[in-house]
Amino acid sequence: MAERITPVETLSPWWRNSVILVLVLGFTVLIWIAVRSYRDAPPIPDRVVSGDGTTIFTGDDILAGQQVFLRYGLMENGTIWGHGAYLGPDFSAEYLHTLAGDTAQSLARQRHGRDAGGLNAAERETVAGAVGTLLKENRYDFRTRTLTFLEPEAASYRQQIRKWRDYFSHPTNDGGLPGAYISDPRELEQLTSFFAWTAWASVANRPGKPYSYTNNFPYDPAVGNRPTSDAFLWSALSLIMLLGGTAAVLFAFGKFDFLGWRGRGEHIHPQMLPGATTDSQRATIKYFVVVALLFLAQTLVGGATVHYRVDPESFYGIDISSLLPSHILRTWHLQLAIFWVATAYVAGGLLLAPSLGKEPKGQVGGINFLFGALVVVVVGSLAGEMLGVRQMLGSLWFWFGHQGWEYLDLGRAWQILLAVGLVVWGFLLFRALAPARQDPERREIASLFLYGALAIPLFYLPAMFFTGTTHFSVVDTWRFWIIHLWVEGFFEVFVTAMVAVIFYNLGMVSHLTAARVVYLDALLYLGSGIVGTGHHWYWTGQSAVTMALAAMFSALEVVPLTLLTLDAWDFVKLTRGKCDVCNKPVSIPHKWTFYFLIAVGFWNFVGAGVFGFLINLPIVSYFEVGTMLTPNHGHAAMMGVFGMLAVALTVFALRQVLTDEQWAGPEKFVRFSFWGLNIGLALMVVTNLFPGGVLQLFDVLDHGYWHARGPGFLNGTIPRLIEWLRMPGDLVFIVAGAFPLLAATGLTYRMVRKRS
Repeated sequence: MAERITPVETLSPWWRNSVILVLVLGFTVLIWIAVRSYRDAPPIPDRVVSGDGTTIFTGDDILAGQQVFLRYGLMENGTIWGHGAYLGPDFSAEYLHTLAGDTAQSLARQRHGRDAGGLNAAERETVAGAVGTLLKENRYDFRTRTLTFLEPEAASYRQQIRKWRDYFSHPTNDGGLPGAYISDPRELEQLTSFFAWTAWASVANRPGKPYSYTNNFPYDPAVGNRPTSDAFLWSALSLIMLLGGTAAVLFAFGKFDFLGWRGRGEHIHPQMLPGATTDSQRATIKYFVVVALLFLAQTLVGGATVHYRVDPESFYGIDISSLLPSHILRTWHLQLAIFWVATAYVAGGLLLAPSLGKEPKGQVGGINFLFGALVVVVVGSLAGEMLGVRQMLGSLWFWFGHQGWEYLDLGRAWQILLAVGLVVWGFLLFRALAPARQDPERREIASLFLYGALAIPLFYLPAMFFTGTTHFSVVDTWRFWIIHLWVEGFFEVFVTAMVAVIFYNLGMVSHLTAARVVYLDALLYLGSGIVGTGHHWYWTGQSAVTMALAAMFSALEVVPLTLLTLDAWDFVKLTRGKCDVCNKPVSIPHKWTFYFLIAVGFWNFVGAGVFGFLINLPIVSYFEVGTMLTPNHGHAAMMGVFGMLAVALTVFALRQVLTDEQWAGPEKFVRFSFWGLNIGLALMVVTNLFPGGVLQLFDVLDHGYWHARGPGFLNGTIPRLIEWLRMPGDLVFIVAGAFPLLAATGLTYRMVRKRS
């Protein structure tokens, strides 16, 4: 009698079709916004002239000044339109407020024959109104591509060349840049031209609109910059969108008996036993050693960067600004974060692929080659950034030095090598997963795993769409395709697929549950996050239409972050539960991996959900962007979610390649690291980032954005005290978190080497 074959249960094709529909609709809108950014961007005039037609500076000067800004790494010192680093001022806001003061003085002398300080209340009010009227008028001629500056504006430009020369003269003034950092007169003129243009775009009314090209950002009543009606309207409507979206998702998915990982009627006995690993899986451990090294380096330069906020002249009595200036430390802090997290995900994919498929011939060689390429990119780009800001690479600064765009600082050549490395990684995964994609049971989850991986190099391509002379507004459009969409979108989906593969291989969920949760996460994350990318573009020279779409969808990003927090509770139940079929207790050898995943659930809700929603509404972002509430969200979300996920993968790999007896040594360090990282991160948020951000937000409301980003606020007694209160959290995070993780990876690597 022929053996009866039981058909493999499959998912409804509507899951796949729904994700495809979300991708098509989301990217249709996002591409439309990207195309609009070229049209809506503030115009760069061919010439800026005085009232008598004399040229003050040219469009070439503006673009040359932008290149000076980038070549010297100034986006890692201060910000333009709220985007960049927080050690220095917002250059556009500072120039604008200085322009307002200079214009007020000029008008006071013209109208009343004395300085503004000598006017009475009525006269000051009259002059203040005249300042706003003068600066709000858009005198750009689209036919001749000429912008006219009135005499107060022209005089302020000439005076501000000296102001910015003084700013770059000493670390005390500029937040820890090298002494006499920019001294070339021509470069200072060009840089001031760039600042002048960003300030003009911030205040001059967009043609036919009662607000500026940047939607009246920054907030500065001295020039008439106040929130637009759109900021109020779309903030209110986005709250309604949030409530409606939450109700819709609960209604749509409420019919399932879970929203997370916990299925019913499934065997939950471990199948992927520790110690039973392949050669290629053991070869990935050196990646995780690099992960721990880069992580430790990132925490150390991060602590040094924060110190520049309280004592820019010295590091406990030692002047390090000439050797390790603040902007290179801040650059490395961001780059190292991306490198160690991405390396953990790359290595995690290489570790898991053979467990789902099989180990192809020559896989170890490919893994070793990719490891060498990774080391070259990391070391080469970090060294190039240092050489670039020191002006030691000449005309090659853009290709091999410091490209100048925050988060994408590494030179274009290193970016290309990184993209090629990710393609090689995708090929290695494709080879290993090929057998699984032919198996009816494993086909769905293996394909999701592969597609999630291939999306990462694909959506890194926008990093190649601009150069140092591309319009600043356009660059910020493509830049956040990588910062938000690449990192917070497709990395998130790929990590979900990796966790699903882990659960499936451990026998804790069926292939149906694993695939269903990946689809669910993709729908929730991408459905809100693709168009929600635009919340970074409220004030960067895009129109109010972008604000409307971005605000509505950005509010929806809270829905998946809230619902998927249930994962944390699912992880607890999975580690403490019983099999639904045979009622036997669950024995999970990867306890600490699950603990880190529980931490991910917590920080997902707090860091990405609560703190992210706090700053995403347009009316809040208008006053908040570029204050400490931004890194408050960034640290809690980037480290709390992506970082903890990377550590979870690291711990999983360490446990997987060791036997029970061998694991006893590294486990002690992992336990210490878990508590050190979470307590340290919590202390950073509670004692420094959140209270400091709230205090700075109040200062914006009271005195204007320029003041809250300048020494008037930052050198105050309470803000400096709050900065010093950061130290305990940093020390716990570094000493009790990063160092033990390095010890655990080093010990594991040594044992794996001995065994091989």
